[in-house]
Amino acid sequence: MRRIAFLAPLVLFLGLAGWFAAALFSGRDPRELPSALIDKPAPEFDLPSLAVGDLADGRLSSASLRGQVTVVNFFASWCAPCRVEHPVLLRMARQEKIRVIGIAYKDRPEDSRRFLAELGDPFLTTGIDRDGRTGIDFGLYGVPETYVIDKLGRIRKRIVGPVTPALLDRELLPLLRALERS
Repeated sequence: MRRIAFLAPLVLFLGLAGWFAAALFSGRDPRELPSALIDKPAPEFDLPSLAVGDLADGRLSSASLRGQVTVVNFFASWCAPCRVEHPVLLRMARQEKIRVIGIAYKDRPEDSRRFLAELGDPFLTTGIDRDGRTGIDFGLYGVPETYVIDKLGRIRKRIVGPVTPALLDRELLPLLRALERS
């Protein structure tokens, strides 16, 4: 009986160590958060546009995501990591010629305009999600968060946190090029 009591902590430790080792060597990226929306249509939304002149009716809707491969980026002027990723978004739009649409999440329109005027505007158009409802429908954890939408309007990839140059070159550009060809 004493021997079992003596071995119980050792067995418990070995079990936990095995569980952690399996998670560590599984090959899964612990920073990648799963999304139930991958390969499903992007949620329906209809948002006012930040700049009335950039769309015919001054609105940004889910219908504008169909027909072309699109990157949707949720950002906010108060978000420090959004400033960090902003040069990468500019590169995507200007050098790589990727269709990037912005959604200002829980931000005042005047603050979003000032943010884009200061850092440059990589977005084809920008919607205003003042109450965060569209972000909730996308399953947003926080800003910045980026989604790749295919030509049929389905979400193909989700990136939580800032898009880095390495992530753009290693994962995003190959995916976007493949989606363009399909």
